[in-house]
Amino acid sequence: MSTTSSNSGDITVVHLMRHGEVANPDGVLYGRLPGYHLSELGRKMADRVADHLSSRDVTHVCASPLERAQETAAPIAAAHGLDVATDGRLIEAGNVFQGKTFGVGDGALRRPENWKHLVNPFKPSWGEPYVDQVVRMKGALDAAKDAARGHEAVLVSHQLPIWIVRSYVERRRLWHDPRKRQCTLASLTTFTYRGDRIVSVGYTEPARDLVPAHLLAGAKPVKGKDKAFGA
Repeated sequence: MSTTSSNSGDITVVHLMRHGEVANPDGVLYGRLPGYHLSELGRKMADRVADHLSSRDVTHVCASPLERAQETAAPIAAAHGLDVATDGRLIEAGNVFQGKTFGVGDGALRRPENWKHLVNPFKPSWGEPYVDQVVRMKGALDAAKDAARGHEAVLVSHQLPIWIVRSYVERRRLWHDPRKRQCTLASLTTFTYRGDRIVSVGYTEPARDLVPAHLLAGAKPVKGKDKAFGA
């Protein structure tokens, strides 16, 4: 006689949130470096999302160990009378260019010492492999699902790891054009579980009106309907 887990019909919602704007006057790739905090605008973004989620059944709040993620999570946790847990699996992706400026027109692509890091965009060769990001982020999602089973959880992380795990769940290739990520500042990528299985993915931008216009240029439009998966 087969048995079915009593949790097989539970609905659990895990919101994977990108942190708010960071104070970064020098425009460097701060990556995993310590000491980068939310700007005043970033704190407003965090407060906006805390207000947006205030009526939700949030029972677990967790963040990357980096300051900007912890500071983003704090008002959300406070609104629900919770402490902010820390999960190292939610940290930013490793990048050999952290601490440096690296962009179009700054000469980085003409420097021979950088070429060895640019040979394979599919892995990618300049940082943490995409597959490794999937493994750790999916582990963090599943752990949050277990911690908040039957309720909701909020995890604060960083743009690239969020986009990569979403791409994996939605069965897209992992290598991509960074300009086309749908993961703006203080956005929520929401995974709905039935039991232990993800059945839909949604995306919202509660603080969109606070995001500087140049950061929204070229971004994918927000879709109002979750992407559901077959039963």
